[in-house]
Amino acid sequence: MAAPITLLCLPCAGASATMYLRWRRLLPAWVRVEPVELAGRGSRINDPFSAGFEAAVDDICARAQPWVTGRYALYGHSMGALLAYGATRRLRALGMPAPQLLIASGSASPSARDNSRLERMRGRGDLLEDLRRQGGTPQAVFDDEELLALTLAVLEADYALCLDYQHHDEAPLALPVHVMGGRRDDIAPERLRAWQDVARHPVTLDYFDGGHFFIRDSEPAVLAAITAHLGRPLAASEGIRHASLDAA
Repeated sequence: MAAPITLLCLPCAGASATMYLRWRRLLPAWVRVEPVELAGRGSRINDPFSAGFEAAVDDICARAQPWVTGRYALYGHSMGALLAYGATRRLRALGMPAPQLLIASGSASPSARDNSRLERMRGRGDLLEDLRRQGGTPQAVFDDEELLALTLAVLEADYALCLDYQHHDEAPLALPVHVMGGRRDDIAPERLRAWQDVARHPVTLDYFDGGHFFIRDSEPAVLAAITAHLGRPLAASEGIRHASLDAA
């Protein structure tokens, strides 16, 4: 059995970190899944939304304190990957122990973001159309007006948070970075590979069947890849590669 490790999981835009709770029974016992909830949703629905990207990062780092003194890794999907990068950077600035691994899923590199889609959002209609187009939202959400209103409010706040992110050239992260992408996602391959811009060591890259929510379309393969990467240290000399785990 691999050494125990805590996997801190950050949600995508419009979602609660409870999206990861099912992983507690699907990942091996040596992986402790800890969803990190953001303000304004789930168990924190009464907390005001974070006032910008850096405020959200501060909040994440404060909530992660119980786990960052031991072996841990960060996982984020879409917006969650950007937040995971920001949290890793902030923990470094605070002199805290670095994660063993950063897994960036379904997200362009912070150095290669394209906010044009988010900038075109003009109210509820655009948000609703975008939510449907992205996929991954249960039909029950669309069928319940109250739940849909809550989801759209969270989505709007999260898109504002993403737009608030400002990329600056900083020292690259001195830890393994693994990237996951969907074969039918709109994110161009070069924007995924651009995670190399923010990493000191060569990043690794897996592709999976599915669109932006390939983590659901190909969940068994995604979890197999996460398990494999958490179970071994990533060698700095590996280089960018396309793993075959998505064929599982």
